[in-house]
Amino acid sequence: MRLVKSSALALMLVASAATAQASAEIGLSKEKDINAGLLVIAVADKIRRECSDISARLFDARSYLVSLKQKAAEKGYSDAEIDAYINNDAEKAKMRERRNAYFQAHGASNRDPASLCALGRAEIQKQSQIGLLLRTK
Repeated sequence: MRLVKSSALALMLVASAATAQASAEIGLSKEKDINAGLLVIAVADKIRRECSDISARLFDARSYLVSLKQKAAEKGYSDAEIDAYINNDAEKAKMRERRNAYFQAHGASNRDPASLCALGRAEIQKQSQIGLLLRTK
């Protein structure tokens, strides 16, 4: 009897965690301000990885990411829900598509480092949120 109760409790916990993760993925995907912030990070990260003369302002980038997590927490999402959303492969693929669309809309290509470097320098020059996460070496 004790084994049955333990198994039932374990199943309920697993089901509850899966439901919370699914609900967070659905909910967080609709949070425009948080996703806009994640796009900023994705764009800046790709630029700094592709451009040898541009690097990240790591402290600023980390602070920005923490502020996004705090914003999500204020909206009622748990750390586990936030991490599940950020690490979800389907959501990562969607973010790459959005990032690449951003590049294209700004005359760059995710497959052309020179265009990404030019975009990075322009973002730094205009001190956009993306530019604030980057610096020239």
